[in-house]
Amino acid sequence: MRNGIVYFVGAGPGDPGLITVKGKQVLEKADIILYDRLANPTFLEYASPDCRFIYCGKLPDRHFMKQSEINALLIEKAAEGFTVVRLKGGDPSVFGRVGEEAEALHRHGIRYEMVPGITSGIAAPLYAGVPVTHRDCASSFAMITAHDTSLQGRPNLDWEGLARSVQTLVFYMGVKNLSFICRQLMEHGKSPSVPVLVIQWGTWGRQRSVKGTLQDIYEKVQSQNITNPAIIVIGDIVNLRTYSWFESKPFIGRHIMVVTQGDDEHTLTGRLREYGADVIEWPKRMIKKMPANENILKRISTFEQIFFTSRRAVCEFFDTLAFKQIDIRRVTASLNAATEAAKTELTKRGFRLSGHQGESPHSLIVGSRQAAENMPDSVSCPFYITHEHIPDERFTSMIERTISESPLQMIICPGKESAQHLLSAGKQIGISPNPTANRPPVICIGEDIPAGYGFTAVKNQEQLFAFIQNEMKDMLVHS
Repeated sequence: MRNGIVYFVGAGPGDPGLITVKGKQVLEKADIILYDRLANPTFLEYASPDCRFIYCGKLPDRHFMKQSEINALLIEKAAEGFTVVRLKGGDPSVFGRVGEEAEALHRHGIRYEMVPGITSGIAAPLYAGVPVTHRDCASSFAMITAHDTSLQGRPNLDWEGLARSVQTLVFYMGVKNLSFICRQLMEHGKSPSVPVLVIQWGTWGRQRSVKGTLQDIYEKVQSQNITNPAIIVIGDIVNLRTYSWFESKPFIGRHIMVVTQGDDEHTLTGRLREYGADVIEWPKRMIKKMPANENILKRISTFEQIFFTSRRAVCEFFDTLAFKQIDIRRVTASLNAATEAAKTELTKRGFRLSGHQGESPHSLIVGSRQAAENMPDSVSCPFYITHEHIPDERFTSMIERTISESPLQMIICPGKESAQHLLSAGKQIGISPNPTANRPPVICIGEDIPAGYGFTAVKNQEQLFAFIQNEMKDMLVHS
């Protein structure tokens, strides 16, 4: 039996781009991943199709898996020879109980490694426009847990030392004890006018922040309904905040689901995230490569036109040519593609795109099995199938849980196929096919959408983005 190992990986504070390269590499080779609530589920997409996911998430006052159970599971699976990843939000060593878990592994002779991550106490303030140090007003900072294991759950700290000697105080998970924290600091010498910034869901598209002082921040947080997870920043450095580059993005605060249907929805998801939206994709699919079609490859030089349905189709097709050691110079056809992502991929590979795309026996269409099945019967030219999409049910429960914890404000269907899937399978994740007061608006790209379900049609992505922008302006007017 092979030797098992446990990797403790810091997932960062939430932004999918903030995981480390080493963290990503470890996720890619994992057999089992135990993940926390505050670790963005997007990172699980790096895992192999055979990897098993186990949820260990904790909510305030409610534990899904006890710490002793987590320790036992890490020991059990590593002892069976598996590569196990313990995926933790932020950095595993900052209030992540990694010491307890590592100690349990050491007692049982289990190998482990640590992969640091970006901690939310530094990243969340930075996304809110506040560095934790500054040459003029903050040469020291402290990261402090805002609760303990006592019955009251209130931190037992050297309040006088914190109030007197540390210029920037960063409290983790402290909303429940915010009033107590502020009172203790004022009683031990901090001025009531010292500025405070509370940041909820830092670096996620749902990030919100509230600024106040030790004297009034509790009331402001209550009125804005700010809850954990949140970071509390206390100190004069908060006054340097003039602008939050992240919270100024146009779609910040929008929780959107993109219903996937093909290969290039990641392009739409990426654009929405660039605009600040908090985006999840459903359903998740695994990609299965199809065997090379030897008959078509033998006569590849006879085609006058080749049309690709997606970016992945481009990549898979040319990867097959390379694997089969087929000289790319045999591809003399003019090339074009159905999506901008596919066109960009062809251009990156040095091809000049043809403006003409017609049908003839000398044309070839390249794409997924799903794209082939959706081709009109009138299309007579051959179709080269590069891959197919297989539903990945590992993500269904976590998507349902995400929606229940943070309700969707919009659902986007990139085409008719995704709209039909939402109608037929949306109940799996709690989405009703019929218009209800609880169902968020459903926006479909393209005009060929199912009628009678209250869906809104837009022509393209640009019109979609304009629609979202206008809807957000209407929300501001009525708020």
